[in-house]
Amino acid sequence: MHSAPIHYRLYRRRFLGVFGLVMLNVFAGMNWPWFGPIANAMTEDFGITVTDVNWLGNVLNLVYLPTSLIVPIAVARWGVQKTCFIGTLILVLASWIRYSGTIHDLKPSQSFPLLLVGQILVGVAQPIFQVLGPKYSEVWFDLKGRTTATMIIAIANPIGGAIGQLISPLVGTPRMSILILGVITSCSVPVSFLVSSAPPTPPTFAGSLPSPPLMETVRALVGRPRPAEQRLERRDRLDFLLLCMSFGVYVAGTNSFSLLTNEIFAPVGYSSDQAGIMGAVLLLAGILAAVITAPLFDRVLSFRLGLVIKCLVPFLAGAWLSLIWAVRPDNTIPLYVVLAVIGAISVTLLPVALELGCEVTRNAEGSSALLWFCGNLWCFVFVLVEGALRSPTPPHSMRNALIFNGAVIAGVTVFMAFFRGRQARRQDDVAAQEKEVDEELR
Repeated sequence: MHSAPIHYRLYRRRFLGVFGLVMLNVFAGMNWPWFGPIANAMTEDFGITVTDVNWLGNVLNLVYLPTSLIVPIAVARWGVQKTCFIGTLILVLASWIRYSGTIHDLKPSQSFPLLLVGQILVGVAQPIFQVLGPKYSEVWFDLKGRTTATMIIAIANPIGGAIGQLISPLVGTPRMSILILGVITSCSVPVSFLVSSAPPTPPTFAGSLPSPPLMETVRALVGRPRPAEQRLERRDRLDFLLLCMSFGVYVAGTNSFSLLTNEIFAPVGYSSDQAGIMGAVLLLAGILAAVITAPLFDRVLSFRLGLVIKCLVPFLAGAWLSLIWAVRPDNTIPLYVVLAVIGAISVTLLPVALELGCEVTRNAEGSSALLWFCGNLWCFVFVLVEGALRSPTPPHSMRNALIFNGAVIAGVTVFMAFFRGRQARRQDDVAAQEKEVDEELR
């Protein structure tokens, strides 16, 4: 007797969940770079320092670290849908606590803590929506759409960042912009109900399996699994280490640049509006490139994701190094070109790295949590170091910060020559599909 074959299935409502996660990531993503383009205006309006304004963005990276590691535990206990709803409530609460800090009667010592608490709560909510992306695509999509779904969800946060950078300097005073951000963020509540936890029938073999606990995956990555627990080859462990290191540095380079755009460009004669457009060019070029390339990764380069990373990262490092000399007065067009190249490669590699993390560890939300943990840890370090490298004398040049950014990214890129990127999860899914076909033909 043969066991009944498993018939994998796709559901149309999976697209509603993608839309929901995209919008939640957009709403959350608008918050972290919101104050970058208006940093100088914030110092004048609230009576705080540029360092204080930097902390409004950098505190998200600090709070993100423990929260990202809690998300897999929350998903295991409450499921994807309830976890999303909790994150949405926290995000809305953060917006209105932050707005309460705009009351004119408050002193700087009273308003800044309220702004900071609001940003801390955003740092709690944001990792929920980012970490869930690869898990949702694994549970709801098959091999022909999984990478594309991960891409759509992953780039939503940078889209939110681009929108935030464009809107914040254009909507009046900093106090008015904070009110508008709160109103926009409050629209996230009904969207959260579009995200469902899991379909009745899984789309693939990997989608049918529960993810191992995060600590089990961590023990496997350090080569200390307990009996009957998940085990990883030494080469896979090295690959994930390289992936964490490179993902962290590349995300930090892009995010720290977005947070410090006004401080980078103002000393060389660019306005806050121009700085916002520069940051948006980087992110929007990346979004366009990711939309074009993701279907290729699903259907043409489906088993070549590791090779894609190894081929693209040298160009990314070269672009970051060239930015050191490109940031100078009256150099708008070359800056747009360099930033477009950086954005196109960085955002294209974002879903590729997230998918490869799932492939190596066979743990979608666990690997995503660890990768985003590394990204925000490095971003926290980058913003602190680059702020300290600002020239102490007017016009407070950030050239040394750009040198640091480019040098670290180039240094990490060298190690990616040793990256293999075996896609074990996809191999298992293909084998399961072939077995299903064989059983149906018997």
